[in-house]
Amino acid sequence: MAYEYAGDAAERLLETYDTDAATGAAASQFPRDDRRPELALLRRLLFPGCWNAAELLTDESALRETLTELGSHYERGIRAYGGSDPAATATDVLDRLPELRRTLEKDVEAAYKGDPAARSVVEVVRSYPGLQAITMQRVAHCLYEAGAPEYARELTEYAKSVTGIDIHPGARIGDYFFVDHGTGVVIGETATIGDWVRLYQDVTLGALHFEEAEDDEKALKKGYKRHPDIGDNVVIGAGTKVLGAITVGDHVSIGANSWVTEDIPDQTSVFVSEHPEQERKRNG
Repeated sequence: MAYEYAGDAAERLLETYDTDAATGAAASQFPRDDRRPELALLRRLLFPGCWNAAELLTDESALRETLTELGSHYERGIRAYGGSDPAATATDVLDRLPELRRTLEKDVEAAYKGDPAARSVVEVVRSYPGLQAITMQRVAHCLYEAGAPEYARELTEYAKSVTGIDIHPGARIGDYFFVDHGTGVVIGETATIGDWVRLYQDVTLGALHFEEAEDDEKALKKGYKRHPDIGDNVVIGAGTKVLGAITVGDHVSIGANSWVTEDIPDQTSVFVSEHPEQERKRNG
């Protein structure tokens, strides 16, 4: 006999929906589940030759069709959160794609030059999770600046699920940015990053502590500076935590597994000076 649920959860769930306007009633406004086409469409538009979209290289009508498809996703995503004039916002973001493509070409260059294992720029475009993460983040940052931060966060969270790299859409990131390997990298909302910055896996550009909201002791304060500013030509090694609203200068190298909570001046190397002693014993 086929299973048939006979409990009362349906009735009780309906009651909870009635009392939760924020997440219950609003749910019907969203156009899709968590399987997102935006990243695939972006990749086709930005690097068509690498993603089986050679027709976009010469066919303006095909380009317009793909832009319209992507823009429709943006428009619905913005509208779902009550954004003002979502069609105009979506158009503004699409208008910036040529500029963003030039920026992403610089990111590809940084990855190719910064990784001895890279054999071609096509390999970087198709294989490197850091490029996928920054592709989505750079577009999401445009949405964030245009007044659609919630939808922007959806996009970067999806990119995190695909790549293991968590870059908040509010972070401001310069040219020639490269995340090598990438798993576990976290970049907070108010972080800024200069040009030619390279991060390795498990790096955190995060907050050191949080302030409480003045009107609610259970809530944390929002909208204030809490993440670091990273200068130009900086390399941050695997496992390093750079925390708080501090400044890391230009031409700085931070070694693996460092813990940084104070400003670092230009032209400085930071590393763990006393490594723990390693002991060995023969098994058996």
